[in-house]
Amino acid sequence: MKMITKEQRQSYIRDGFLFPIRVMSTEAAHQGLAKLENMEARIGAPLSKADMKWRSGAYVYSSWVNALVRDPSILDLVEDVIGPDILVYWSTFFVKEPGTPSFTAWHQDATYFGLDPFHHVTAWVALTEASELAGCMDVLSGQGKARQMHHAALRLANSINAAGQTIVEPIDESNPVAMSLHAGEASLHNTLCIHRSAPNRADHRRVGLGISYVPAHVRPTGSFRMPALLVRGENRYGYYDLLPDPAGELEPADVALHEQTYKRFRENYYEQEALHDKRYGNAK
Repeated sequence: MKMITKEQRQSYIRDGFLFPIRVMSTEAAHQGLAKLENMEARIGAPLSKADMKWRSGAYVYSSWVNALVRDPSILDLVEDVIGPDILVYWSTFFVKEPGTPSFTAWHQDATYFGLDPFHHVTAWVALTEASELAGCMDVLSGQGKARQMHHAALRLANSINAAGQTIVEPIDESNPVAMSLHAGEASLHNTLCIHRSAPNRADHRRVGLGISYVPAHVRPTGSFRMPALLVRGENRYGYYDLLPDPAGELEPADVALHEQTYKRFRENYYEQEALHDKRYGNAK
């Protein structure tokens, strides 16, 4: 089912982002938040304080997250921009507790993922209100001319992104767009879209799941064989090792597979970081 109009698709191609799109009811989003909080209780800490690995690739160890990344409304939206053969390359819970300094600097997702061509799209699904006050994403239009920019992994204090990746060349940030979302809404942003987010000044948690979807023709460029979750269509080019669905919530075998998957993602990420530094001559 078509989720976006021809005009919205053209806007996405030009700007690199699109919002807001309703993908679930407010009630369903609140139910998802409750499931996340149950998961946090089993892990033993909120995701904002737990080991970084639990935030990432949760579809490997959690059936409800696996179901969420397969939600037909989200996949219909993604299919409208990347086509019918869809894999989840990665996902990350972005949690900002109220009154905390967590933020992200201006960056592009493409920088350390190592995917070619640049057709990866992130669906950011809000499980709570993600307003300007709560530190929603700000984006800059690519104006149809987006390119990979020079970054450095600065390991910034309080950065939600562990590497603290930051664009280190001049950019025109005079016209940012705040992608404010209500619970149950989603945004899309292209892998070359320049974006950031400010701290949460609201009185509630800001919780969203960023799901990185790739069409089957996008290939990893690094030296590692990468796993991915096929969620629609076919893995027709065979570029990825397909992951199984989890048996439940935090089952031992699924947790062990997640550990391996997370390790492989980090290995690839660090390799891409080193290649980017070499390409742009970053000092070490």
